[in-house]
Amino acid sequence: MPAEQISELRKGNRLALSRILSQIEAASPAGEKALEELFPYTGQAHKIGITGPPGSGKSTLVNALARNLRDLPEKPKVAIIAVDPTSPFSGGAILGDRVRMLDLQGDKGIFIRSMASRGTLGGLAAQTEMLSQAFDAAGYQYIIIETVGAGQSEVDIVNLAHTTLVVDVPGMGDDIQSIKAGILEIADVLVVNKADHLGADQSVKHLQTMIAMGYRALRYAGGKHMLHETVSQKHEEEAPTQAWIPPVLKTVASDGKGIQELVDVILKHGVYLKETGLWAEKAQSAITETLRKLIISKLYTQWRQSVPEEALQDIIQQVSQRKCHPHQAIEQLLAYNKTTIN
Repeated sequence: MPAEQISELRKGNRLALSRILSQIEAASPAGEKALEELFPYTGQAHKIGITGPPGSGKSTLVNALARNLRDLPEKPKVAIIAVDPTSPFSGGAILGDRVRMLDLQGDKGIFIRSMASRGTLGGLAAQTEMLSQAFDAAGYQYIIIETVGAGQSEVDIVNLAHTTLVVDVPGMGDDIQSIKAGILEIADVLVVNKADHLGADQSVKHLQTMIAMGYRALRYAGGKHMLHETVSQKHEEEAPTQAWIPPVLKTVASDGKGIQELVDVILKHGVYLKETGLWAEKAQSAITETLRKLIISKLYTQWRQSVPEEALQDIIQQVSQRKCHPHQAIEQLLAYNKTTIN
C-alpha cells in the first residue's frame, strides 16, 4: 500500500478512500496493510446502526438523517454504509440503497458505500467493521450503517454501533413480535417512521408500554443491553442515572418531520456513552467481535488449504449417501489440519 495513498485518504481525497475501501472489501493483502496503517487514527467516529423490517423506510430515514447531521454547526462529514442484499447471480450488492440515495451524491461531505451482505444472517458482512475503520481514519465524524432488515440474528449490529436505531412503522403487525425477535432489546432509540399513517400513535403507545413493562431501565454490560429492573412510567424520573431509557420517536422521513429531534437524541446518547464510560466499553465490544470474526476466517482458510479437494469431495459423498454422519465427517476433516500442524 503506497504511503501517499494513505496520506491522501487522511487529507480527504475521496478517490484514495474509494480505492482503499475496495481493497478492504475484497480482503486483499493491500487492504489488510491499509487497515494496519490506518488503525491508530480510528476510534473517534460515532457509529449509528439502523435496523428494522423491510418497508419501514430505513433508506429514506438514512437520507434525511445524513442531511440533518451535515447541517450541524460544525458541518461534520457523514459516511453511509448501506448493506444491501447479495445478488444470487453475481454475489455482489444489489445497490438498491445507492439508487434511493442519489440526491445525496452532490454533497462532498457525504460518502455512500454499498456492500453485499454475502448471505450474513444479521445483514452485516464481515468487512463492515473494517470499512467503518477506514471512514473513521478518513475523518468522518458520523458513520451510519444500514442493515438489510430485522430478524432474530439482527442483534449483531449492537456489537458494531455506538447508537442503534430500531425502525418500525404503523400496521406492520403485532408489536409484541419485536420483543420475541430480540429487536427491542438492542434499541437505543425506537423510531416509528411513516408516522403520518393510520395507527402511528397506537404503535408508539405499544412500544412505550413494552418499555414500561420491563425494557425502560436497560443498562449495558459488555456493550449489550441487559434488563436492569422494571420501572413504571410514572417513576421514569427515578430510574437509575446509569440507565439509558430508549425513547420512542415519531418521524415522517420523506418530509423530514421529526428528523431534527432524532438527531438531538442521537447526540445526547453519544454524550451519555462518553460520560458513563460506555463509549470505551462499546469500542472494546466491537474489537472483540472483530477479533472473533478474524480468527474464524483465518482458521478456516488455514484448514481449507490443508484439506485436499478430492478428500473433501469424498467425505461429502459419504455424508450424502448416509454412510457417514456430519459429526464424523468433521472429525475426519479436522484431522487433516492437525496432521498439517504436527
